Amino acid sequence: MSKSLLFIGYNFSPEPTGIGKYSGEQIQWLAKNGYNCTVIASYPYYPFWKVQEPYYKDRYWYKSETEHFDSGGKITVHRCPMYVPSKPSGLKRVLLDLTFLISAFFLLLMLLPRAKYNYVVTILPSVTLGILGIIYKKIRGAKLICHVHDLQIEAARDLGMIKSEKAINTLFKVEKLIFDKCDNVTCVGEGMAKKVREKAEKPVSLFFNTTDLDFFHPINDRNKIKQEFGFDVNDKIILYSGAIGEKQGVETILYAAKEYSSFKSLKFIICGSGPYKEKLQELAEELKLQNVVFFPLQPIEKFNRFLNMADVHLIVQKANAGDLVMPSKLNTVLAIGGLALVTANEGSGMHNLLGKYKMGILVEAENQQALNQGILTAITEDTSELTFNARAYAEAHLSIDKIMMNFEKSCLLPTMPEIKVLQEHEPAIS
Repeated sequence: MSKSLLFIGYNFSPEPTGIGKYSGEQIQWLAKNGYNCTVIASYPYYPFWKVQEPYYKDRYWYKSETEHFDSGGKITVHRCPMYVPSKPSGLKRVLLDLTFLISAFFLLLMLLPRAKYNYVVTILPSVTLGILGIIYKKIRGAKLICHVHDLQIEAARDLGMIKSEKAINTLFKVEKLIFDKCDNVTCVGEGMAKKVREKAEKPVSLFFNTTDLDFFHPINDRNKIKQEFGFDVNDKIILYSGAIGEKQGVETILYAAKEYSSFKSLKFIICGSGPYKEKLQELAEELKLQNVVFFPLQPIEKFNRFLNMADVHLIVQKANAGDLVMPSKLNTVLAIGGLALVTANEGSGMHNLLGKYKMGILVEAENQQALNQGILTAITEDTSELTFNARAYAEAHLSIDKIMMNFEKSCLLPTMPEIKVLQEHEPAIS
């Protein structure tokens, strides 16, 4: 059986975090297992919000690159030009989506007469990319899989990034059309999948983000690692590592640091990049915080050790983000057996899952007092059971081989049940 797949999504490898990281790992797994994969993506820009080297000089035009694998599979990536705002807003994100949709459409026209793909996978966000998948399906007859990472429209509405009710309703109609026309819908979290099932009126399966459990693993002597990064062995490290944007509400970490400013051994680290990092640094100066350190995004070769340094890992989101988006950083925290302190309201998918498996401390979202108390609990109580459970869960549910084999059986192999396989497994998080 021919195994060829067309992937459409503007975030892709070598982006170090988020959707691009996971999409790159998943497509590479397919290629290593004999699939011929063609990718329509933009130039890597996330989480820096600037096209990165060595692609910067080529960002205004199309560029292609191909990698071959011993399995006979290959990956051909077509890079498309796209507007990338340095400080994204609601309107600028719409322009980002629109410019990629246009440039990717013209590339798709060039691909249509070529070899037929058996499968097309489109990534949400952006919801409009599903239109490209529908076009290819209608003309060439491929099976269309819509993979939802974020519920972009609800997030834009609830976070006030798009205020026009007419624009929001139009986007919902486009989304409904895409869900109606696709063959499979997959989501990265159970809470998100429940919302999508209501809108799509069809079965939705779980396809959660993958983790390299050999690369991300626990290190016993974590205190020694603290010295490598300039801290004392007796310091308690409270770490936030990830995207710094509007939906995270990272400013709550600074107010927690203010609350515990008299605890000299308590250090708060904010590591990452994003459009709101400068605002956070300005707020830290206004609050005169001496216990907060800002780190740049760490190189991949150091990242496992960097994460293992932390005594507590903060996973914060605004309350109205809920099940609309899934924080990808949680996978790696679980993989290293880290102690996750998560802001998630009761009833959300993340709250249900972490509570069920007892692998993190849960506090109410956007409740500063609850976050402060959660930090105190994390540094003063025995949390060894939580960290043990975290790694055990990662080993049972988050390895790339298990996830990708389930996806292949559920969505790519016609002889297998399309939905049943993934739904029989316990829900996981990204």
